[in-house]
Amino acid sequence: MAIMPDSWIRQMSKDTGMIEPFVDSQTRDGVISYGLSSYGYDARVSEEFKIFTNVDSATVDPKNFNEQSFVDRTTDVCIVPPNSFALARTVEYFRIPRDTLVICLGKSTYARCGIIVNVTPLEPEWEGHVTLEFSNTTPLPARIYANEGACQFLFLKGEGEPEISYADRKGKYMGQRGITVPKL
Repeated sequence: MAIMPDSWIRQMSKDTGMIEPFVDSQTRDGVISYGLSSYGYDARVSEEFKIFTNVDSATVDPKNFNEQSFVDRTTDVCIVPPNSFALARTVEYFRIPRDTLVICLGKSTYARCGIIVNVTPLEPEWEGHVTLEFSNTTPLPARIYANEGACQFLFLKGEGEPEISYADRKGKYMGQRGITVPKL
């Protein structure tokens, strides 16, 4: 597997719409950086958030997810309570090539504040808005800034195409738009 450079990411986004909207260079003046980097793409978090709360004493169950577990907010700045969690999504819509696997790492700006960004791998031929998971590991409220960088996607090109892609097996998160909660 090889990690793909900026020129490949740019060309794939131009030719196939791999990332839409696509920002061709790092944007960083007064914001947490986003856009194309040397060997990756820094995606932005949208204005949509689902913040976990215990107001209704709901239990978090991945097999039977209760939407009373969170409150919805549309905002430029999301406040994640201490030792809590929020779901969001990328501004960008991704279309992953059949011979490519994408992994994501949180941005150091958030990590240095105790905010962990988690994303599971984007499998070959998956497409959609990426649901982002923000964990506030601190004992203080934390801010997440909409329309600014949240995480970096790294594109790994396989030595060949897989026998079965995410699209072939009709994965349950295929084509997701908006924030997608757990499905069984």
